[in-house]
Amino acid sequence: MDSNPTEEVSSNLKINPPVFITSVVIIVGLVLFSVLFKKPAAEFFGDLKTGVTQYASWFYILTVAIILALVVFLIVSRYGDIKLGPDHSEPDYSYASWFAMLFSAGMGIGLMFYGVAEPVLHYMSPPMAEPGTIDAAKEAMRITFFHWGLHAWSIYAVVAMILGYFSFRHGLPLTLRSALYPLIGKRIYGFWGHLVDIFAVVGTVFGVATSLGLGVEQVNAGLHYLFDLPDTENMRVVLIISITALATLSVVTGLDAGIRRLSELNLALAFLLLMFVLCLGPTLFLLKTYVQNLGSYLSTLVDMTFNLYAYQPVAEDGGGPQGWISGWTLFYWGWWISWSPFVGMFIARISRGRTIREFALGVMLVPAAFTLFWMTVFGDTAINMILTGVYENLGAQVKADEAVALFHFLEQFPWSGLVSSIATLMVVVFFVTSSDSGSMVVDMLASGGHDDTPVWQRVFWASSEGIVAIALMLAGGLGALQSATIALALPFSVVLLVACVGLLRSLKVEGIRKLSFQASLAPPPTVHMGHSTPAGGWKARLRGMVHFPGKARVLQYVAEVAAPALQSVAEELRGHGLKVEVNESDEGDRVYLTVDLGQEMDFVYGVRVRGYTRPSISMRQLEHSKRKAESDRYYRADVFLSEGGQDYDLMGFTREQVIGDVLDQYEKHMHFLHMMR
Repeated sequence: MDSNPTEEVSSNLKINPPVFITSVVIIVGLVLFSVLFKKPAAEFFGDLKTGVTQYASWFYILTVAIILALVVFLIVSRYGDIKLGPDHSEPDYSYASWFAMLFSAGMGIGLMFYGVAEPVLHYMSPPMAEPGTIDAAKEAMRITFFHWGLHAWSIYAVVAMILGYFSFRHGLPLTLRSALYPLIGKRIYGFWGHLVDIFAVVGTVFGVATSLGLGVEQVNAGLHYLFDLPDTENMRVVLIISITALATLSVVTGLDAGIRRLSELNLALAFLLLMFVLCLGPTLFLLKTYVQNLGSYLSTLVDMTFNLYAYQPVAEDGGGPQGWISGWTLFYWGWWISWSPFVGMFIARISRGRTIREFALGVMLVPAAFTLFWMTVFGDTAINMILTGVYENLGAQVKADEAVALFHFLEQFPWSGLVSSIATLMVVVFFVTSSDSGSMVVDMLASGGHDDTPVWQRVFWASSEGIVAIALMLAGGLGALQSATIALALPFSVVLLVACVGLLRSLKVEGIRKLSFQASLAPPPTVHMGHSTPAGGWKARLRGMVHFPGKARVLQYVAEVAAPALQSVAEELRGHGLKVEVNESDEGDRVYLTVDLGQEMDFVYGVRVRGYTRPSISMRQLEHSKRKAESDRYYRADVFLSEGGQDYDLMGFTREQVIGDVLDQYEKHMHFLHMMR
């Protein structure tokens, strides 16, 4: 497939100009509008939110339902075995590091802000139950599970799956435009591709800004509680600048050194805080309610998914169930969707080599289970404090200021000052990981998929997120942030649904491709997957089985046999009017032939030198050898196609047999294109 046509103006600039410049203009325009026209901006965002929730609420609900159904389908379907990357690829990160990074990027600040506040607020003002009753407590936890459970993580999962599949498996840029390739082909590098990436950049910047707005309110509340610092707008601006500076330092250090270590630190702190509350709180009650909440959530999942409270009358004051859903469920769906390019691309970036089934189960179930347990421990403990009279005023205090809910809650535990300090530190670190991973993702989008951009570009985007958060906060506080998020998520929802269609179409093509490769074609192949008899008869073949060639020998074979064979095939195909290229790596360890088939999928046949650890059966030979430790490895001339390695070795094939194998694979590729008709 075509390479990414990102323009590199100089060594200090690596951008995709239409996406970078247009995104910056849109963001700067909205920021200036918010700062210079504070009251009209707040009214504009508010009216925009009202219009979206009034006329497009059904679309939001339906979009998220379709996405959840799609992820579940991919888990149980035969497509679940397909890897996000070539068939031979392996994951880059352990499960522990993987879960820590996706959890910190996806939910961190929100859990700290809403862990106590949301269940208590639903308990005090549920959409349907009588406030302050047992039924209200049950409904509060069911709704909280609904907002933070499978739906949220399915949105992240599907975006990450789309990006990882098209980028790592098909060699397209790691940007959202690549998802449209099955629908519009190479036109993704034109206007429509630019438009999709612009939506993703703007949506990500404002989505991250929303999270930062929530986080800084809680950091300010924590510092006010601990050190009596002023809880004012000016202080929040100072905090955003300070923590954005920390995020900038983190993003400069890179994914492994910065983001991964911070994510692991915060997951460890979150686990300790969770265990602290669980053990010193009503432990047995919490374990029981977690099981009951989970069952209630799952048993009403379909009903809640499609519930718009359409039969309930619209209250004159804008309240009631329909007012409630616009302030809660639709805000969350808009928040998750606006965050999905950022979190999705970040998760894709760290998930190369996992199968679709492994990936979807990991992204949906593991973080969701932890998130729901967190909500039970903090939310049900808070509700229990109110129900039992231990802390009756907690509900009123949460209603007065959601940001301080966690700190009022922690006052009821031993060592509340120390624990509140740890909680504040956690919010700061979640703030930093969200900002730096968001900056990395936006930079990749604006650069056309590059992850090796100059440092200044990552610094630019990290700073931009802080500036946007400040501007929107000054324009109208959290209400303006929420309104902007819901509004900006609407056009991106359309893009996301189109991308889902593209993913399904491409997976269907891959299924047909596998079937076509299993078809028996006549005449029989000249070489049958590594079982040909090399020159010299069966004795030569046996020698190849018991000897383990070194790297130099395999490199020589590639240079003297495989590469000339590919050149011969290329020359013949060019004689038939085809556009063919043969490329070799500088080290000579990789050579591949590419046949450009126009709008059809290109044919790629490659040979790469790969090292392996010798099987244990050969170690006896090494015991009597004075070779160095490097002799424990042997090398093969492995065949790979566009979808990845084919798990067979060309060593011992003659030049004619290599040519025969190339023709076999080319014939299968043409049969695949025939089946696609």
